[in-house]
Amino acid sequence: MQEQEGAALPPRPATPLDGGGEPVSPGPGTPPARPAARRRGGHPLARFLVRRILMAVLLAWGITLVTFVLTNLVPGDPVAANLGQRALGDPAIVAQWRADHGLDKPLWEQYLLHLQGLTHGDLGMSQQSHRPVSEDLAEFVPATLELAGAAILVSLVLGVAFGVVAALRRDRLPDHLLRVLSLIGISVPTFWLALVAFYVFFYRLQVTPGSGRVDPALGLAPGVTGLQTVDALLAGRWDIFVSAAGHLVTPALVLALYTIGLLTRFTRSAVLEVLGQDYVRAARAKGLPGRVILFRYVLRSALVPIITVAGLAFGSLLSGTVLVEAIFAWPGVGQYAYKSATTLDLPAVMGVGLVVGIVYLVINLIVDVLYGIIDPRVRLQ
Repeated sequence: MQEQEGAALPPRPATPLDGGGEPVSPGPGTPPARPAARRRGGHPLARFLVRRILMAVLLAWGITLVTFVLTNLVPGDPVAANLGQRALGDPAIVAQWRADHGLDKPLWEQYLLHLQGLTHGDLGMSQQSHRPVSEDLAEFVPATLELAGAAILVSLVLGVAFGVVAALRRDRLPDHLLRVLSLIGISVPTFWLALVAFYVFFYRLQVTPGSGRVDPALGLAPGVTGLQTVDALLAGRWDIFVSAAGHLVTPALVLALYTIGLLTRFTRSAVLEVLGQDYVRAARAKGLPGRVILFRYVLRSALVPIITVAGLAFGSLLSGTVLVEAIFAWPGVGQYAYKSATTLDLPAVMGVGLVVGIVYLVINLIVDVLYGIIDPRVRLQ
């Protein structure tokens, strides 16, 4: 009878085993067991960063290969573009020029020499400026970064604000006006808008400065970062700062108009999607203030697609400033790339392509890290 009662008892729950094989319960001071994934490979964020950095290195190599191949497939003779027709009649001059720039070697050998130079930070010698490409890029890239950075900052502030207002005032007058504004920003060509803005605000109204980064009479601030607004503040030159900020306003707003329209539309759709979630309804039912619901619940969930669009927009601003820089005489990498392409300056073109590609890689890495900071679900994955 006792055996039948013992057989009817439920099995004991599985517990850690002691040295003799008997189940024992952990003591009150025993620390909880760590997850198996944490014990095997360390912190998930560290593993994620290592994987992304390795992938970025592989993609950077792919960028060098694609840039080299496409640059050498462009129709045209760099010898004719740089020496002119009269020098082409002398075979000795042509052969010497090709030998000086390494164009007399096979393409695979030229690519290996290009990779070898990249490992040492050597991007080659520019055929138009007769200086190292790295020095040219160090001079022109900060100007484009300053212009694109100002444009994306204005775009984020206005685009996100307009999108939130449009979502909260759905199908009302502010929503209709902001949707029309975003449609105009996306549809109007940037180069046409730059021409109109330069003609109206500088030539006709004379309310904005002319072309360039600062007034010629003031000169440039002492170079520290290459960003004139930042360098002027570091040097304590408020006159240069005011001039640099004034020259930056019009081209930055012209570049930002398209991105403002894009972010307004994406923010509106993302916020509307989050507003319909159950946890937002529950927060409202609990009586939480609207400000808390908006910033703690709605915007935090909607920021993931917004950050994605903002990262891609910043990369496109860096690579798409050619016409705006030409109209406003902005000495940036867009002007440098245009002149290099028209003269078939192959090392300069490959250097610009590599810099723009690395910028995209860095932006994508930053966006992925921000995903984990903003959205806890990404951290758990």
